[in-house]
Amino acid sequence: MAGWHNTARSHAAPDIAGTLLALANRGLAVFAAWRFRVRSRRQLAVMDDHQLRDIGLDRFARDWEVGKPFWRR
Repeated sequence: MAGWHNTARSHAAPDIAGTLLALANRGLAVFAAWRFRVRSRRQLAVMDDHQLRDIGLDRFARDWEVGKPFWRR
């Protein structure tokens, strides 16, 4: 019986490690997405009307996007 218990515990360790790794990867992905949004919105904020037309936006749409916090899509 003691052997069974040790076997169960040894199988749990990779599951915990895998879960922690998945959480860390997800955290890094979220952080990268936030950084991308910050950079993109800063670039969008300085575009002139001609550049905005090239990407299919007007000033209202630009201001709406730039005004959003980094965590919002």
